[in-house]
Amino acid sequence: MTLNPTFPVVAGLLSSLVGDAEVLGTEITPKTTFHDDLGLESVDLVTFAGILAEHFGEQVNLAEYLADKALDEVIALTVGDIADYVAARTASGS
Repeated sequence: MTLNPTFPVVAGLLSSLVGDAEVLGTEITPKTTFHDDLGLESVDLVTFAGILAEHFGEQVNLAEYLADKALDEVIALTVGDIADYVAARTASGS
Protein backbone atom coordinates (compact mmCIF):
# COMPACT_ATOMS: atom_id res chain seq x y z
CA MET A 1 0.00 0.00 0.00
CA THR A 2 1.41 3.37 -1.04
CA LEU A 3 1.11 6.01 1.66
CA ASN A 4 -1.67 8.38 0.72
CA PRO A 5 -0.63 12.03 1.28
CA THR A 6 -3.99 12.58 3.03
CA PHE A 7 -3.21 9.86 5.58
CA PRO A 8 -1.16 12.01 8.03
CA VAL A 9 -3.95 14.60 8.16
CA VAL A 10 -6.63 11.95 8.71
CA ALA A 11 -4.48 10.22 11.36
CA GLY A 12 -3.92 13.56 13.11
CA LEU A 13 -7.63 14.29 13.18
CA LEU A 14 -8.28 10.79 14.50
CA SER A 15 -5.67 11.31 17.22
CA SER A 16 -7.60 14.37 18.36
CA LEU A 17 -10.56 12.03 18.96
CA VAL A 18 -8.86 8.97 20.44
CA GLY A 19 -5.58 10.27 21.85
CA ASP A 20 -2.02 9.86 20.65
CA ALA A 21 -0.06 6.63 20.26
CA GLU A 22 1.27 6.71 23.83
CA VAL A 23 -2.26 6.94 25.24
CA LEU A 24 -3.65 4.32 22.86
CA GLY A 25 -0.77 1.92 23.19
CA THR A 26 -0.89 1.48 19.42
CA GLU A 27 0.45 3.49 16.51
CA ILE A 28 -2.07 4.72 13.95
CA THR A 29 -1.04 3.30 10.58
CA PRO A 30 -2.97 2.85 7.32
CA LYS A 31 -3.79 -0.71 8.42
CA THR A 32 -5.08 0.28 11.87
CA THR A 33 -8.72 -0.77 12.22
CA PHE A 34 -11.27 1.42 13.92
CA HIS A 35 -13.01 -1.43 15.71
CA ASP A 36 -10.39 -4.03 16.64
CA ASP A 37 -7.29 -1.84 17.04
CA LEU A 38 -8.80 1.39 18.34
CA GLY A 39 -11.93 -0.02 19.99
CA LEU A 40 -14.18 2.58 18.39
CA GLU A 41 -17.93 2.09 18.23
CA SER A 42 -20.43 3.49 15.73
CA VAL A 43 -21.00 6.62 17.83
CA ASP A 44 -17.27 7.35 17.58
CA LEU A 45 -17.42 7.04 13.80
CA VAL A 46 -20.28 9.55 13.78
CA THR A 47 -18.14 11.95 15.80
CA PHE A 48 -15.19 11.35 13.46
CA ALA A 49 -17.45 11.99 10.47
CA GLY A 50 -18.20 15.44 11.87
CA ILE A 51 -14.49 16.14 12.42
CA LEU A 52 -13.69 15.12 8.83
CA ALA A 53 -16.52 17.22 7.38
CA GLU A 54 -15.44 20.24 9.43
CA HIS A 55 -11.84 19.91 8.25
CA PHE A 56 -12.31 18.87 4.60
CA GLY A 57 -15.77 20.24 3.81
CA GLU A 58 -19.14 18.70 3.15
CA GLN A 59 -17.89 16.69 0.15
CA VAL A 60 -16.37 14.30 2.71
CA ASN A 61 -19.52 12.58 3.96
CA LEU A 62 -18.39 9.59 6.00
CA ALA A 63 -21.96 8.62 6.92
CA GLU A 64 -22.85 8.34 3.23
CA TYR A 65 -19.69 6.31 2.58
CA LEU A 66 -20.45 3.92 5.44
CA ALA A 67 -24.11 3.53 4.44
CA ASP A 68 -23.01 1.58 1.36
CA LYS A 69 -21.03 -0.91 3.43
CA ALA A 70 -22.09 -4.15 5.10
CA LEU A 71 -21.57 -4.45 8.86
CA ASP A 72 -18.50 -6.67 8.47
CA GLU A 73 -16.97 -4.11 6.09
CA VAL A 74 -17.52 -1.33 8.63
CA ILE A 75 -15.96 -3.44 11.38
CA ALA A 76 -12.93 -4.15 9.14
CA LEU A 77 -12.57 -0.48 8.11
CA THR A 78 -9.02 0.86 8.38
CA VAL A 79 -7.62 4.35 8.77
CA GLY A 80 -6.07 3.89 5.31
CA ASP A 81 -9.52 3.18 3.85
CA ILE A 82 -10.81 6.48 5.23
CA ALA A 83 -7.71 8.36 4.04
CA ASP A 84 -8.23 6.92 0.54
CA TYR A 85 -11.90 7.94 0.62
CA VAL A 86 -11.03 11.48 1.75
CA ALA A 87 -8.34 11.79 -0.94
CA ALA A 88 -10.76 10.67 -3.64
CA ARG A 89 -13.51 13.04 -2.48
CA THR A 90 -11.23 16.05 -2.16
CA ALA A 91 -9.35 15.40 -5.42
CA SER A 92 -12.50 15.14 -7.50
CA GLY A 93 -14.08 18.15 -5.85
CA SER A 94 -17.29 16.13 -5.55
